[in-house]
Amino acid sequence: MANNEVRLVDSVEALEARLAEIRQAQAIFAEYTQEQVDKIFRAAALAANKARVPLAKMAVEETGMGIVEDKVIKNNYAAEHIYNKYRNTQTCGVFEENTAFGTKRIYEPIGIIAAVIPTTNPTSTAIFKCLLSLKTRNGIIISPHPRAKKCTIEAARIVLEAAVEAGAPEGIIGWIDVPSLDLTKKVMEESDIILATGGPAMVKSAYSSGTPAIGVGAGNASAIIDPSADIKNAVNSIIHSKTFDNGMICATEQTVIVDKTIYDEVKAEFAARGCYFLNDEEADKVRNTMLINGALNAKIVGQRPAKIAEMCGFEVPANTKVLIGEATSTDRSEAFGHEKLTTILGMYKSEDFDNALDIADTLLHNNGGLGHTSVLWIDTLTEKEKYDKFVHRMKTCRLVINTPSSLGGIGDLYNFDFAPSLTLGCGSWGGNSVSENVGVKHLLNIKTVAERRENMLWFRTPEKVYFKRGCLPVALDELGRVMGKKKAFIVTDRFLYKNGYTKPVTDKLAQMGIQYSVFFDVAPDPTLGCALEGVKAINAFEPDTIIAIGGGSAMDAAKIMWVMYEHPDADFLDMAMRFIDIRKRVYTFPKMGEKAYFVCVPTSSGTGSEVTPFAVITDEKTGHKYPLADYELMPNMAIIDTDLMMSAPKGLTAASGLDCMVHDLEAYASVMATDFTDGIAVRSLQLTFANLRECVNNGQTAVKARENMAHAATMAGMAFANAFLGIAHSLAHKLGAYHHLPHGICCALVIENVMKFNANPVPTKMGTFSQYQYPHALERYANIARALGLTGKDDRELFEGLLDMIAKLKEDVGCKRTIAEYGVSEEDFLATLDQMSEDAFDDQCTGANPRYPLISELKEIYLACYYGTEYNG
Repeated sequence: MANNEVRLVDSVEALEARLAEIRQAQAIFAEYTQEQVDKIFRAAALAANKARVPLAKMAVEETGMGIVEDKVIKNNYAAEHIYNKYRNTQTCGVFEENTAFGTKRIYEPIGIIAAVIPTTNPTSTAIFKCLLSLKTRNGIIISPHPRAKKCTIEAARIVLEAAVEAGAPEGIIGWIDVPSLDLTKKVMEESDIILATGGPAMVKSAYSSGTPAIGVGAGNASAIIDPSADIKNAVNSIIHSKTFDNGMICATEQTVIVDKTIYDEVKAEFAARGCYFLNDEEADKVRNTMLINGALNAKIVGQRPAKIAEMCGFEVPANTKVLIGEATSTDRSEAFGHEKLTTILGMYKSEDFDNALDIADTLLHNNGGLGHTSVLWIDTLTEKEKYDKFVHRMKTCRLVINTPSSLGGIGDLYNFDFAPSLTLGCGSWGGNSVSENVGVKHLLNIKTVAERRENMLWFRTPEKVYFKRGCLPVALDELGRVMGKKKAFIVTDRFLYKNGYTKPVTDKLAQMGIQYSVFFDVAPDPTLGCALEGVKAINAFEPDTIIAIGGGSAMDAAKIMWVMYEHPDADFLDMAMRFIDIRKRVYTFPKMGEKAYFVCVPTSSGTGSEVTPFAVITDEKTGHKYPLADYELMPNMAIIDTDLMMSAPKGLTAASGLDCMVHDLEAYASVMATDFTDGIAVRSLQLTFANLRECVNNGQTAVKARENMAHAATMAGMAFANAFLGIAHSLAHKLGAYHHLPHGICCALVIENVMKFNANPVPTKMGTFSQYQYPHALERYANIARALGLTGKDDRELFEGLLDMIAKLKEDVGCKRTIAEYGVSEEDFLATLDQMSEDAFDDQCTGANPRYPLISELKEIYLACYYGTEYNG
């Protein structure tokens, strides 16, 4: 690594020296075992994932193309989904042996991979190719695009350092520091295989270099919308796909072909969702700007519609999603029929389905894109004949059905069996050597059809949940009488311990002959340091049961102690790694419950932590709050006894109850909400609105209201344990961490503006989850309003009534209106605003929000919540 840092590769001589170093390192790497390779592969994936945000920012800043937030997703995808796909794939040694025939098949590495990286996806593609090379024991030399060299090299450097630290030979990954055509040509000639991603000229150069090459062709996907299709789903999915990173994924829809019987309806839906249809004069201006001498103008690539319009000499609204040019000609001269790699879409009207196929096929042959991707929106059950015609007719290797093309084509997000990849082969039709999504191995042209599928969901709770006033001793009896437990470690805070809240538990344990030890140094915002102190005590005591008594802080701290007690080698930062899909995360939580049975006994009604797989812990060194999420953290038993909650003070009661309310609102609006979670979220809200005021005002005597709120909080926990939360909690986590406000209050301060943000019918971006087909948060909020007894002429009026109802409840329980009113100075707030906004974007809760936010949009919400200014989403 020292040589890489000292000697720049800026000449043929320097390149030859670097290639010699990589070849030497690869010869060593070729002898590694599968276990060694997999350790390196995992470490590199984790490192790349951790750097997803700064790499995304670097890429946009350097290239001037795309969207930071979407490039974060690309980087996250390149690390997480590639690792998940190949983590258990064998790439070393003997993989097949037939003793009867006397044959043996063995995996061997190729040698050095020449990786040409495009300017459109500079960091994610570098991560992707480096991970593939490490998994296959190959060396890799990267040739970055001149306009993206800094971010590409930084991505490669991060992967290299992690790989070497995990045991890879130094120098196994290299790069050209000062890229040029001559050096790229030299790399292609001297390597053993070329993995080429980029424009047709570069791919052609790779194939003509004399070195075996895996290259990919240009995309020019047409999306056919049949009259049988779900039009709202189709249009919104195409917008979601086309606006993702401003249209720079090669599988993105470039034209949409619509049957004449639904053309006006489709056009109206596009317009209603923020797309702009060009008039004849504007369309000609775009044509003249889009293509220069028949080639795509690089200046429009990855740009927003408003900027493109400005380049063309006219104006469109700043929030325009896509520019749409209607076309009839399929000749090569028609610019709207070409690949655009930006937020421009061509739209054709077809006479019937056969005519739609003719248009799509002609565009592929005349304007490029053969072998890449084709899209069909159709009722797959009733239109089998059309479906089969489409599959037979299209000469493309990815045929995606009822799926946003960019996110469907790269695989593993909207389908089950498309290999995740950022290099998409086009087979012989596109002049490529592979016909599938490039991965670990490629042998044949394969025509693949992938239908959209909504992934399996779940509903998980603790194995035992006991509730009813006075149930504590009866439930605890099970530990001794049924389970035969001998030693219990109790985790609580100093206030609860000093005021006798642990006594009913310890008395019962003593009665059953179960030894116990009490740890009571949990702070309101539990820190990693606090958890480590608790682990020391646990290790000394060696319990077979852990009992958390208190609010969310005690239960969260106990969950962390539980993990560290059972698995002392577990890495906390790895556990805190953000994921897109909890089932596909790079880090796998260790199996829990081998040493200790985990019991939660809440003393307040709000967090729901007693029934959730989540914990929030603070790194005291940085002040950063880490929300951890994994079902291994789910408690084994929850005991909800109102007797323990009767003396909770007004402030805690209000904050906890408001937290419960926000849990329900976010779980119900989540992209992962289901019928199983909806019912309990709504019932919990009904109980909260009916009982929270009474608990705050008369909590010492309002036994029934306390019990109802206790049940509401636990039910809310069950709802968001399975549906997850949204940006209200993302914003609240960071606001509380930076300015030390109670979590429930933070949630309450932002919830109404978050709901306005979510209810916008034309959101900037939609949440990415296969079951969430189009924006409908407004309708969801209206459902809640009806369940709470409100009436209105339409969903918007019901929504406004719900906002008023929430504001009134907050006021009645003593919650202030703005962040400023809680004593946060303007100077301190503004000084932390940018970092809070970025941290909130990268919070684990953000991904399940129905409207996926830009960092700038989170900042706007924070400002409105601080000053109390009008916010309309």
